[in-house]
Amino acid sequence: MKFLGNVLATVIGIFVFIMLFFFGVIFIAALFGGDDTVSVKSNSVIELNLKEIKNDYAGKYKDPWVTRFSEQKGVGLTDVLNAIEAAKTDDNIKGISILNDQSSLGLAQYKDLRNALESFKKSGKFVWAYANDYSQKEYYLTSVANTIYINPAGDLDFKGLSSEVMFFKDFQDKSGIHMEVIRHGKYKSAVEPFLENKMSDANREQITALLNSVWATVSADISKSRNIPLPKLNEIANGLLARTPEMAKQQHLVDVIAYEDIYHDAIRKALKVDKDEDYNKISILDYTQNNVTTALTNTATDQIAIIYAQGEIGSGEGDVNTIGEGSMRRSLQEARKNDDVKAIVLRIDSPGGSALTSDLIWREIEITKKVKPVVVSMGNYAASGGYYIACNANKIFAENNTITGSIGVFGMLPNFSPLANKLGINSEQVKTHENSANYSPFVPVDEKFKAFTLEGVEKIYNTFVAHVAEGRKMTFEQVDAIAQGRVWSGTEAVKLGLVDKIGGLNDAIAEAAKIAKIKKYSTQNYPEYEKTFSDILSGLPFAKSKEAFLKEEIGEENYMLIEQVKKFQKQKGIQTMMPYGINIY
Repeated sequence: MKFLGNVLATVIGIFVFIMLFFFGVIFIAALFGGDDTVSVKSNSVIELNLKEIKNDYAGKYKDPWVTRFSEQKGVGLTDVLNAIEAAKTDDNIKGISILNDQSSLGLAQYKDLRNALESFKKSGKFVWAYANDYSQKEYYLTSVANTIYINPAGDLDFKGLSSEVMFFKDFQDKSGIHMEVIRHGKYKSAVEPFLENKMSDANREQITALLNSVWATVSADISKSRNIPLPKLNEIANGLLARTPEMAKQQHLVDVIAYEDIYHDAIRKALKVDKDEDYNKISILDYTQNNVTTALTNTATDQIAIIYAQGEIGSGEGDVNTIGEGSMRRSLQEARKNDDVKAIVLRIDSPGGSALTSDLIWREIEITKKVKPVVVSMGNYAASGGYYIACNANKIFAENNTITGSIGVFGMLPNFSPLANKLGINSEQVKTHENSANYSPFVPVDEKFKAFTLEGVEKIYNTFVAHVAEGRKMTFEQVDAIAQGRVWSGTEAVKLGLVDKIGGLNDAIAEAAKIAKIKKYSTQNYPEYEKTFSDILSGLPFAKSKEAFLKEEIGEENYMLIEQVKKFQKQKGIQTMMPYGINIY
């Protein structure tokens, strides 16, 4: 027994030593980590691959020690756009190479990026692109380049836009797992997959209108960049006439069919570098980080606060991927009380979420705009709860392909009583009053409970519509007519009065400065998140091993399906959520 005890003690000791050593290395690296800034050599080319950029704002923390341990790279798309602007006048930078970009950014973010690259080209510097193959979204960005290369064995996806919605009614009937749905809005199709086996006419109508509007923007930008008439582009898409490199070149969607080494040889020639020598390259992340750390400090006293609202809306502090009432309300209060801040720009990229949190943020904006102007800039999404927190701003900007609106409300509760019956499980409740029992997923939904819940849904819907009507200076009836949970593109939202102008973040900042009557100003990014070490440690690689394992074993698509189911399970209370998860291909 003593021998076994000694062995066990040794094993435990080794384990503790390894853990202490592991965390010690991390701590030392964070404490004494050197300057990661990469110097920019003369005659350099920026290589643009935004695979690691997912948000407009990378986030920052109130505690600098937490920042040290955070996995965030400290670079967001906004920083990248600023870096591209700086590269226009950087004598060391001669051009930008879009090389096998694998970004997961949305179309509205790509629109901002295309605009930045267009501006960069006007400085007289080149933008070239190369890819082994192009997805349709990647080609939308790449089409801005002066010269487009494609691998001889590659392909180009250019076929128009589509969206797919899965329906679960039969699955519920067969499995005995039923979702009780209470909604307002005939277009509130977030819950339609649990009610029907096929798409409703109303849902098909709105998705078709949305896709056509987004395609109009995408194709117009490509048409302008490639000098191809719109009817010709639609003909190419309809007939899949660019599906091979040779066909893509014939249709003038690409310029050169060649392997990557030939592409780099062409860049060497443009830079006047010998063929057997390497040319100077710097990744967009390194160049952006360099720009962030070395840019001259703006000495202007006046400030415009940019508050980023990214992800689904929920309770709590929030982070770079979720909008929490804690960080959002605190940021608005800090900006409102800061005498140097003369105006606020709220950058929203959200499909919605908690109705309660949306209303709390709306109220904070309502208080703030009585003191300082608030201008909204919409990203990929500002729908449902995302529009709720936008509707009372002084001005609202959106891109043409921003998805917005979805003024509707729903509640959804899982009910397992059919499954329980199949398995021989019976659940009964004992109560003191007629309505004292809580909702049970193992008991058929009581009609009175359903009526009370619908009453809550209707109340929040009426409040939502009333807020929009007041903020947009419309009547309740006017908003109700375009609400009902329907989503719109930015282009359509302007026509309907839900949005004021088409434009990006910089346009919104300029408008905020105009309203505040300031000409010289700096910008200050919010929120600063209040996170603890335990919050950060949960994001370290060893804590993500389960996620990585699942993705590897069952595939990305199946993993996303599981995450979607989990997301529905976590939703509590009434939701002002975008009507469906939409991936445009």
